[in-house]
Amino acid sequence: MTSELEKEYAYCVIIPTYNNENTLKRVIDGVLEYIIPQEIIIVNDGSTDRTPEILKAYPEITQIHFPKNQGKGLGLRKGFKKALEMGFTHAITIDSDGQHFPDDIPLLMSASKQAPETLLIGSRNMQQEGVPAKSSFGNKFSNFWFWFETGRKLDDTQSGFRLYPISIMPKKWLTKKFEFEIECIVRSAWKGISVVNIPIQIKYDESERVSHFRPFKDFTRISILNTVLVAITILYIIPRSFFRLFKKKSLREFIKEDVLGSNDSPKIKSASLALGVFIGIIPIWGFQTIAVLFLAVSFRLNKLLAFAASNISIPPMIPFIVIAALKIGSLVLNSNIDDEEVSKIVDFKNHIVEYLIGSIILASFAALLVGFVSYFLLKKFDKNKETL
Repeated sequence: MTSELEKEYAYCVIIPTYNNENTLKRVIDGVLEYIIPQEIIIVNDGSTDRTPEILKAYPEITQIHFPKNQGKGLGLRKGFKKALEMGFTHAITIDSDGQHFPDDIPLLMSASKQAPETLLIGSRNMQQEGVPAKSSFGNKFSNFWFWFETGRKLDDTQSGFRLYPISIMPKKWLTKKFEFEIECIVRSAWKGISVVNIPIQIKYDESERVSHFRPFKDFTRISILNTVLVAITILYIIPRSFFRLFKKKSLREFIKEDVLGSNDSPKIKSASLALGVFIGIIPIWGFQTIAVLFLAVSFRLNKLLAFAASNISIPPMIPFIVIAALKIGSLVLNSNIDDEEVSKIVDFKNHIVEYLIGSIILASFAALLVGFVSYFLLKKFDKNKETL
């Protein structure tokens, strides 16, 4: 009997292919042992060998033919789109070069049914005999950037044997070539989709395997993509993640869990709070979140505490901060700014020097005050906790 879970989710297999006449038929026949023809989509990416003739023997299988080679990424994108149109919620992708074993399809499907909103990537044993050194290096390189861009560690980010929860993934993409498979998992992870490895079999037979990876061109494309993804990670994803995490908690929960409950020492906690207050007050509007996270990471401080403290410059507080900075700056420089002029904060640009100097002094004083007070309070809390 079909379970409710199986009724809710529909699986298909997408086989992208380009000039793999030596292995294509074997891969299709292997998939057919586990999947009916109506649940298979083949994307012929402009093959110039016997691929079109081979595919004529499978009229029941949905086929997409490109008149000329467009790239694996675009082939997968078209395959995903077609699968969604056909009512499928999940798509397994398997390369047609013969390196993957269709026997592992049930393994991926079984794991997916336990966690339907997870993107599964077949994890190859890159240490086994026959694996090209360049493939092993490329995989390690890709794994590092995936970790940097998402904060998640994987053993294999380049395997083409995957199971995608296509119904919940992003629908618009930037890339069309090999780099698409990197963009796909990074942006899915950014969307909150879990990305997990699952061990699979692998076969490298150089006598029949045809690789279309162009070392210089494709590596350059991948490097450019990673540059863009890293920039987005630093400028948007990391700040967004911290803001969402902070927003979910009440002030009481935040103090209990992240201030008092943190395993960091009182010195680290107080320094993190002081850093946040300093960055929150100095006049770098629009860049405070980026600056505080960068410095917190650089000095190995508590990122969440530093981020929370930097929010001292929330809109209701800005007028008071600006007025205090102008007042301090005018006193230091002995400027002739009367109280009425100081209160007109819309005109503070006319006294920018006073404002800049005053804000730095104010930020330093506030940071020192918060740092020392929080250190002694946290130190006292730790002592009381030890005596209980």
